[in-house]
Amino acid sequence: MSLLKPILLGAATIASLLSPVLSSAQSQYPTKPINFIVPYGAGGGADSRSRQIAQKMSILLNQPIIVDNKPGAGGNIGTEFIARAAPDGYTIGMGNFAPMAVNKTLFGNLRYDPETDLSPIVLIEKGPLVLVVNPSSPYKTVKDIIDAAKAKPGELTFSSGGIGGSHQLSAELFKQSAGIDMIHVPYKSGSAGLTDLMAGNVTMMFDQMYSAMPSIKADKLRPIAITSKKRSPLLPNVPSFAEVGYPKIEVLNWQGLIAPKGTPKAIIDKLNAAANEALKDPQLRELMLSQGNEIGGGTPADFAALIKAEAAKWSTVVKTANIKPE
Repeated sequence: MSLLKPILLGAATIASLLSPVLSSAQSQYPTKPINFIVPYGAGGGADSRSRQIAQKMSILLNQPIIVDNKPGAGGNIGTEFIARAAPDGYTIGMGNFAPMAVNKTLFGNLRYDPETDLSPIVLIEKGPLVLVVNPSSPYKTVKDIIDAAKAKPGELTFSSGGIGGSHQLSAELFKQSAGIDMIHVPYKSGSAGLTDLMAGNVTMMFDQMYSAMPSIKADKLRPIAITSKKRSPLLPNVPSFAEVGYPKIEVLNWQGLIAPKGTPKAIIDKLNAAANEALKDPQLRELMLSQGNEIGGGTPADFAALIKAEAAKWSTVVKTANIKPE
């Protein structure tokens, strides 16, 4: 014990000497460029929003923020890269709906845990989906679809951009809530699923508002209902599922900033403040609203609570539907 006491005192002395240095480094953060990981390919919605928010945060933080796309495995590759990075604030990224709240249940061998390996920074946006059909379809309301599905179990089809994404999960939640049976037709991308719907090869699709709106405006798609609690200003004549008696069908495809677990709170708070300030930008706000999205913001705790609630919700849907990865 007599030998241990000096060792412990020495360690305490070193820690006390280092503490001001570490605190100073965190207060001066950032002092070099920040890497911003996007777990999807270039040119998509997640990539575009990441570049927009990174550009505005870069100005506020007075350091370059370098966007790096690491797509693959439904967002798992890029998200794992963020989780495994040094927790020093110089690797952050976009945490999305599927890799943060769905894939832990969907993939049995996920090599990161969203709850224990990642730290939420701030929610960037939430966007509802819209159920659409071909304009030549006989279905004009949610009731029309449910009645047809019950009359012809297993005959109606819905397209998606792949297994386990928000397209499919919205439809699975619809099936479970309405007690109907429909067939899933997955495609390699959401745009491919939408194209086949417009060609009349599938019955319906749940698609993101920003993706479906151009075709809706061109009368190439008929909107049936949206998955937010209230109607969208972009589609004021289209009801929400809650309005027509299905309040559980609420689906918001969200994304927000994340960092590796262990990133110091002072750094998380600084990034949170910069992102909240960036979200006040009038041009960015107008763009997000024009795409039918809700603007995010708030605290890291707010975003953490959303992720936890969404993970619990979609775990039940995935298990009930017995969805398996491709």
